Amino acid sequence: MAPPNQLCLVLVIFLSVFSLSYLSTSAIIPKANVSLSIPSSQLVENLCNGKAIQDRRFCLKALSTPEVIAAMDTTQLGTLIMKLGAANAKARLNVYNEIIKKPGSPQALKALNCCVEAYKYAILSFEMVSSESVEDPQTVNYDVAVIGPEIANCEKELINAKVQAHRLLAGNRFMKYYVSMGYEITSTLELENPNEY
Repeated sequence: MAPPNQLCLVLVIFLSVFSLSYLSTSAIIPKANVSLSIPSSQLVENLCNGKAIQDRRFCLKALSTPEVIAAMDTTQLGTLIMKLGAANAKARLNVYNEIIKKPGSPQALKALNCCVEAYKYAILSFEMVSSESVEDPQTVNYDVAVIGPEIANCEKELINAKVQAHRLLAGNRFMKYYVSMGYEITSTLELENPNEY
């Protein structure tokens, strides 16, 4: 039988690995009582087929809620997308804040703090855009577009600090998908109202 110190060490390692693997790698995709086989609205179809969309399947799944499908126009759809983007950014921020509490190297801490700032920025931008989309599509298009480089910088910092956390990189990828959806919808709004701004 192993000495108690070795058993404690094994238990601590197991619990650490288990708790890290428990943190979600998925994006915040609203739970809906709707399967993907139910047709989405034409607005959602058009959006998810747009040039800026990085992952059409993700787009269709993320936008498969009854509330989104019932969106009557591009402005309503845009507001809902921004709310989903903000919710996803908040969930990612919580993950980063939890990881920061654990001991790590100074380089890893610096990278994680960079990501915390990027996600704070993403939350503010998505929330601001959802309230402004009717007023100035050109400005909100830019506001959404600049989230992408912030998330890319977070990713670069994680890689440079050799932070081995695939779930963080997966979360960043999902955030990029929300940014692409936000960019596509604000581009559409801008095209629908070309002379107003």
